[in-house]
Parts: sequence; structure tokens; C-alpha cells
Amino acid sequence: MIADARPLQPEFVPGDVRHRDGEIDALTSTLRPVLDGQHAEPILLHGPSGTGKTCIARHAVDRLRSEVVDLHTQYVNCWQDYTRFKTLYRLLEGIDRAIDVHRQSTPRDELVDRLRDGLDDPYVAILDEVDQLTEKEVLYDLHRVRGLSVVLIANAEEELFSVLEGRVASRFKTATRIHFDRYGTRELVGILEDRVRWGLHEDAITDDQLRWIADAAGGDARIAIATLRAAAQEADRRGLDRLTTDAIEAAAPKAKAEIRRKNLEKLTDDQRTLYDIIEEQEEIAPDALYKAYREEVAEAKSRRMVRNYLRKMRRYNLVTAEGEGRARTYQLVS
Repeated sequence: MIADARPLQPEFVPGDVRHRDGEIDALTSTLRPVLDGQHAEPILLHGPSGTGKTCIARHAVDRLRSEVVDLHTQYVNCWQDYTRFKTLYRLLEGIDRAIDVHRQSTPRDELVDRLRDGLDDPYVAILDEVDQLTEKEVLYDLHRVRGLSVVLIANAEEELFSVLEGRVASRFKTATRIHFDRYGTRELVGILEDRVRWGLHEDAITDDQLRWIADAAGGDARIAIATLRAAAQEADRRGLDRLTTDAIEAAAPKAKAEIRRKNLEKLTDDQRTLYDIIEEQEEIAPDALYKAYREEVAEAKSRRMVRNYLRKMRRYNLVTAEGEGRARTYQLVS
């Protein structure tokens, strides 16, 4: 059934990307100065999850690497590397300058100096989930590094810029914005057709079954690919040559549960505390949630930051909110 498992993985970056020609053209055009050894202006890719932002960013940078011999690149997942130190450390790793950095004793400003002094060639950094940064002044640090071009990825432009301190926001207000809409069913079918052609044996799935998966994914490519993968794995276990409709229908909720589990695993300590409080209370108002949160953590984040966390958790379908203002309450997505 499965000829090559790699195209069925969420992190797989295809050499040929469908249905994002306009976004790819806009991104590669903005990155064009790198071809001449210059830095590009900041770029922000924004839109709902599962719309191909990360895939397109990595695809464009991979293509750039094939054209520029002396080019450094690095991908940073800011949901994991969410502090100033972690972000700078990850970028130093990309130029092999992080060997003797000590988390407890190395000053943060020294990391910036190392990054600035270590760049002899152009450097393109992708900062994914950039709205997860708890110390967004690191963006100001990066803007001042000559030769460093940054591609920022976030769900919502307004949520990112609304919490940026003045000098940081001013540096990024001219960033090129590229918006990603949700995929339509026909577009998802096309994406799945490629994954089937690369990853499964011939005639493993019908066109109707692909349309069912695409329709059930609701415009989210991650869910569509995860459903295909789960169904193919089940068929493999059964020793089948073709996917069955019942295996596909059973795979859809499994795929959504898998993505939910991975999103839960990515939560920061503060976000996980908020999640656990909501789970324990079942339904809770914002003021009560913030009060309980402050009692649980040693260094509580501001109300503004907590609201940002909750918006992020809602976008990833972990938390839902009902009502507005004082009447609002939060619950877990069942």
C-alpha cells in the first residue's frame, strides 16, 4: 500500500507546490535581493493553520539555496523556541556559532553581537509561529543584523502587531504581507493527488475517496494529509491493496485527534496551565481564569499576553469561547 512514507508526513516539503503560485511569486520576489548578496525586507506570511504557510516558506528558501552558493538558512519554531535566548541560540546554530554558548552565563546582547559578527554571507531565517515569542524585542535585534533576512509566519497579522512594542512595530510595519486563504475542496484534492502519486501504490484510492477526505478536512491541508496517512497505515496493517471507505471514514477523527495531541504537546508552560484550569473548571470566565492562572505560576504574564495565548489556543481548536466581554466564558473543545 505505502510505497514511500515521506510524502505522507506533515513536515514533507514537495519540490512542486500546487495552488499557491501567487504566494510563491510574491515571496520569491521579495527575497530576490538575496541573489545579489543583499538582505531582503521582512516578510510576513499570515492566515489560518493548515493553509501551507510553512510549506511555502521552506519551499521558497530551498529553491533559493539552489541558486545561491554562499547562503545560510535556518528554520525556527517559535512555539518551541519562544524566548529571546532560544531564538538567538537557534540562529547561531545555523552559522555554527553556538558551540560555547552557556544558557545561564552568556549575556543575551553577546548572542546578538555573535550573530552580527558571524555573518559573512546572506542569511535567511524562517520564524514560524512568531506570535508565540514571549520576548518580541528579539525581532528588533534581528532587524539590526546586516545580511539577515527574516520570513515571519503567524496566524493573524493584527494579533502579532497589536502586542509589539513601538520601536519593534515601526521596524516591521513595512514588511511585505502575504495572506493565505483556506484551501477549497478541489485544491485539497490536487494536493492529495500528489501525495498519493508519490507515496502510495497505483490505484490505491479512488477519486471519490479523495474528494471525501478533502471535504472532511474543511480547508485544512494538515488534516487532509493526516487522514490519508492514517487510512493508508490502517490498510497496510490489514494487508490491503486499496483503501476502503470504512478505513478512510475511521481515519478522519483519528487524524484530528493526532493533530490535537500534537498541538497540546506544543503548548508553553503558561498555556498549559491555562488549558488545565479550563479543563478542571469545565467553563470559566476571563477574570476568574486569570486569577486562577496567577495563583498557579510564579511569574504571571500580563492579561494582554494571556488573551493572546487564548486566541492562539482557539485558532488551534483546543479552546472555545462563548459570549462577549464580561459574559464570555472559555471551555475546552470536546
